[in-house]
Amino acid sequence: METMTYAVDGRVARITLNRPERGNGLTRALIDELAARVEQADLDPAVHVILLSGNGKGFCGGYDLVDSAEGLGGGGELAASGSPLDPAVMAANHDPTGTWDPMVDYAMMSRNVKAFMSLFECTKPVVCKVHGFCVAGGTDLALCSDLLVIADDAKIGYPPARVWGSPTTSLWAGRLGPQRAKRLLFTGDCLSGAEALEWGLAIEAPSADQLDARAEDLVRRIARTPLNQLQMMKLLVNQQTVAQGLPATQLIGTVFDGIARHTAEGYAFQQQAAHDGFREAVRARDEPYGDAGGAPSGVTRARGTGADRSS
Repeated sequence: METMTYAVDGRVARITLNRPERGNGLTRALIDELAARVEQADLDPAVHVILLSGNGKGFCGGYDLVDSAEGLGGGGELAASGSPLDPAVMAANHDPTGTWDPMVDYAMMSRNVKAFMSLFECTKPVVCKVHGFCVAGGTDLALCSDLLVIADDAKIGYPPARVWGSPTTSLWAGRLGPQRAKRLLFTGDCLSGAEALEWGLAIEAPSADQLDARAEDLVRRIARTPLNQLQMMKLLVNQQTVAQGLPATQLIGTVFDGIARHTAEGYAFQQQAAHDGFREAVRARDEPYGDAGGAPSGVTRARGTGADRSS
């Protein structure tokens, strides 16, 4: 494993994102390893519950696109160093003066959605523990998990709703309801952990110094329940989400994500990233909303810690 650690402690499997120097940014390798580790835990008869977390200053800052977005126009070198289905490579290599094949884009991003949804489709409960920040593509991991435990001062949201993105797993409305989902996606604002609890997105929002203890208490309490009961309860509740049309919504959200990166505004954002640097492009995008460069935003301007490399 290159991007995360995996360990089993009694009935608890622990998957920990481990790219702290890059804000645990999502790469092709990390996404592939996540799906493999979830399957490993699901197939292990000793495991009753999975705890997903991240090392470093925050849980996940989204797709790691700093190098690729800044390398627009020099994509040949990037393509040689990465998978052609890596979002970073595709984002950097596409020439806006040429044609764009949305189905190639969809094939790439739908593969990522399938990996994220392994958390949802795993037969065992998944608890996601968030500290610091969980933004942009990182929210796919949190929302596909069954339960979210987040520090009260952490930050969670989808700033790329402002430009250059659409949430591919499309679970915001299912988790928050249509009106609150629109409130976040119309602005790209984030919630603090305390707000996430108030809005029903999180199950607990302890103080940062109590986060680990509260998450441990929860997973160990879940682990006491017989495995077959846990599996039945998860499948039972998930059927309602699926019956409400999640697969169709995810298809649209994934196609929209590709479109969002190829609008006039999307091209302008990428060109600025290539010229001024990705962090500067993010700062310029977010500054009108009062949270430039990953600084706190949100419904009540919570004291979250941002990740300026998020996409």
